[in-house]
Formats: sequence, structure tokens, C-alpha cells
Amino acid sequence: MFSNIKHIISLTLLASAANLAFAAPAPVSDIGGSTSSSRSYSNETDIQRLERLLENRNRVQLQMQQQLDSMALEISELRGQIEKNNYDMQQMLQRQRELFVELDKVRQEKATAVVPVETPAATSEPKGTFSSNADEQTEYQNAVDLILKKRDYTGAIAAFVQFQKDYPDSSFTPNSHYWLGQLYFAKKQDKEAVKSFAAVISYKDSNKRADALVKLGDIAERNNNAEQAKKYYQQVVTEYPGSASANIAQEKLK
Repeated sequence: MFSNIKHIISLTLLASAANLAFAAPAPVSDIGGSTSSSRSYSNETDIQRLERLLENRNRVQLQMQQQLDSMALEISELRGQIEKNNYDMQQMLQRQRELFVELDKVRQEKATAVVPVETPAATSEPKGTFSSNADEQTEYQNAVDLILKKRDYTGAIAAFVQFQKDYPDSSFTPNSHYWLGQLYFAKKQDKEAVKSFAAVISYKDSNKRADALVKLGDIAERNNNAEQAKKYYQQVVTEYPGSASANIAQEKLK
């Protein structure tokens, strides 16, 4: 008997902790008002009633916890998707900024460049950015316009590739390789970008060589090759001290 009393006291304390008060037992009936259910509940002992109510409470708590866990998982997935979208957006904006910087450089070159006039006495190869060959110059300019005016980067890639086939010895060749490298870099086609920038640095007198070295370092860094990236950046600092490209490389070395 003492054991039963102890069991009753323990269950009563548990029920009180869950804000369930049972000081005055009341008849229990189901929602539909079933007489048989009321009679069944009236025959319950205090212990059985407490056990049933505690079981119901635990079942409700379990259902609520499952719902909370499901909601937390959905929120976590949404947060991850938002973070991914933000990262992709930042990467896209960064690629656009890099490309537009180069576009501004081309605009400045166009504003200051003078096309040399071909004369019968001219025997040397054309120097600088522009060629005296009208067809060659037109084809190159059309490829550049696909970037500057039409924002057709895929079309620009095809145009520069065709230009290199049509005029393999053009004075525009270093710049065409550089533009291809920039376009491939923006599209994350790193293998093709490396080939194009490597072609640029083979021209020792190219004014794009320092920038191409920086880009090769950026590609190495993007592919988790920190040691190779450092070599490219250091080469820029060593070979082009004081230049804008060297300043960029110096920042990346920090």
C-alpha cells in the first residue's frame, strides 16, 4: 500500500510540473459526448488518469517538436540558398567590374590613338595598337565593338578567335589574346584563359603583359594554387615596379 501511495505522489508531482492540476476530479467525456466513454473514464483510478494525461501531453510535445525541427530545417535550407545567391551575385559583379575596367582602357586607347598612313616608302612593320591594314583593323575593331557596344561576349570570343586565324602576324595579336583571356576569365573558363594570357606574356613589349601576369596569378589563386599565384604576383612587382599592375600584385601578396 505504501508503494502505491508513493507512486501516486510521484505522478502528482510530475503532473503539477506540467501545469496540470487535479485537486478535484471531474467527469471526463469525449468531444462527441459519448456516454460509454464517460463511463469508461469514470472507472479510471487517479493513477491511470494521470498516466493517460501525461501520455497525451508527451504525444503533443513530440508532435510540436517534430514540426519545429521541420521548420528549422526549411529555414536552414532557405538561408543556405540566400547565401549562395548572394555569393554568386558578388562574383558576377566582380567579373563585370574587371571587364569594364578593361573596356575603359580600350576607350581611352581609341580616343588617343592615331591610325598611321601607309606610304609607298614605308618598309617597316606597323607599330603600336593600330594597323595600317584597313581590313585587319576593321575586323579587330568589330570584335572590340562586340564587347563595348553590344555586350555580346560570346560573339566577341568567336570574333577574336577568327581574327587570329585571319591575321596571325597582326600587330593586334597581343591585344586579341589579352581580350580573349579576359572574356574567358569572366566566364570562368580558366583553362582557355591561361592559354590566352600565357600568349600575351610571350610578347615582351606588349603593354598588356603586366596585366596578363596579374590575371594568371588570379587564376592560380582561384584554383587554390597559392604558391603559383605568388610567383606571378612577385614577377609583376619585380619586372614592372611602380606600375598600376605592380601595385595590384603587391596588395595581393600581403
